[in-house]
Amino acid sequence: SFAQKHFTKNLWETQEGRSIGYSYFQERGFSDKTIKDFQLGYSPSEWDNFTKKALSSGYKKEYLEKTGLTVAKPHQSYDRFRNRVIFPIHNLAGRIVGFGGRILTNEKNKPKYLNSPESEIYNKRKILYGIYLAKNSIVKEDRRHLVEGYTDVISLYQAGIKNVVASSGTSLTDDQIRLIKRYTSNVIILFD
Repeated sequence: SFAQKHFTKNLWETQEGRSIGYSYFQERGFSDKTIKDFQLGYSPSEWDNFTKKALSSGYKKEYLEKTGLTVAKPHQSYDRFRNRVIFPIHNLAGRIVGFGGRILTNEKNKPKYLNSPESEIYNKRKILYGIYLAKNSIVKEDRRHLVEGYTDVISLYQAGIKNVVASSGTSLTDDQIRLIKRYTSNVIILFD
């Protein structure tokens, strides 16, 4: 939650966040309301912007590393998601359990998307992106749309299709299927 608030604040309140992160979300056609609903954010290009803020706020480096927010090297630590737009990943109860970050440059040696590593609180095999916002609509409509990625969910949600979740680019797992089955047996799969 602390990290999400930091990334969201960077998006809305910093020059870099507004000119790079917010501009990207606008180009994708996301409204301010949608950006706020999904708690989207931005991690600046500074190597340790988040890590410094978290440490100065009393968070232990050990936990920042275990959750994958900070990467530790022998002589320095740096932010895993630096220079990326941020997609917080919520669990069924709405708690933040991880992040996805998309780079906006064409650097060949860096992955387009970077996700939180598995941790005590984040197990990607058991999470469906968007489930927290979608669960009520899924029950009401007795149907779920299953897509691949973050922006697929957000685009459909904004277009009024609220019963949409994503497997977040991973193969559909047994745990994810069980989570779907808790709410409906009717699934429309929209994979690229």
